[in-house]
Amino acid sequence: MSADGMVVPVRGVGGGDALGRLTGLFREINDLKRTRVAGRSGSLMEQAFRRSWARLLAGQDLASVALSETAALVVAARLGGLDRPVLEKGGLSPAEVTTVLVRGLDEFAAVLDPKQAEAMRAALTADMAIDALPPAFVALLERQPRAGATKPGTGRLVLEPPESHADHCMAVAALGVLLCPGYDARAPLPFLAGLSHHLHNAFMPDAGFTGEMLLGDQLEPVMRRFTAMALAELPPGLSAQVVESHALVGNASSPEAKAFNAADVLDRVLQQAHYARAASFTLNDALEEMELVHAGPLQAFQNAVLRQAGLA
Repeated sequence: MSADGMVVPVRGVGGGDALGRLTGLFREINDLKRTRVAGRSGSLMEQAFRRSWARLLAGQDLASVALSETAALVVAARLGGLDRPVLEKGGLSPAEVTTVLVRGLDEFAAVLDPKQAEAMRAALTADMAIDALPPAFVALLERQPRAGATKPGTGRLVLEPPESHADHCMAVAALGVLLCPGYDARAPLPFLAGLSHHLHNAFMPDAGFTGEMLLGDQLEPVMRRFTAMALAELPPGLSAQVVESHALVGNASSPEAKAFNAADVLDRVLQQAHYARAASFTLNDALEEMELVHAGPLQAFQNAVLRQAGLA
């Protein structure tokens, strides 16, 4: 964003405003950090993080994992936990499930890159269920809360509920993939950088920018040590890919680095935007904007009840 608050264009979908057009979708993906379903632990975002690492550890192709997991999160932005296993258990055929999932993806057809959207539609036919276990560091990242907004010399701003490092990493991975067309970038490395850029926090509690500044010269050695501990849980080939992806962190010198770092800052700010939106939420927002009492045979009766109760 420029100093005057205008969106800086990136080349991509629908002309030069792809980044601005994707922000609404990114906000909905960010909300998956706070979406849960019965019978599965963690948020939908944490479940995707866990599944992504399990698939990679099992040797599945990085590009395929990146595309299918990102597509699944786009669909979940509108369908929530109504994924392929749930819908098939509910009696739908595989073809019928695919139709529903594509319908969810197409909710965002106007903002998605057309070629990427086509590839994601095809990826929705994939069976992503996997019996393999993820690396041990995944569970630690799911339990490790992020520090939130901190500033050296100032007390921490504590906002609830805190996101986990798994939440943030998976969100950055997916946003990075979706940003790739606008930067003419290839998706696999931004996706993997997103998944892995906080590996050190599996073992290192997050003290935010304040803690990093207080560690000073000791910060980098500590981070390298903890990152190495996590990498040791991966097979050599996957570990090497992760190390390669970390070259994207902290610079914008390549299309892939731009996609990753744009995704990182967008997710961090969208998380704070969630807190601001929740704090300013009013009953009128629910009743008027979101049409909580929606059209139907009981709408008139329900509105009358609310008026009598002093709630409308």
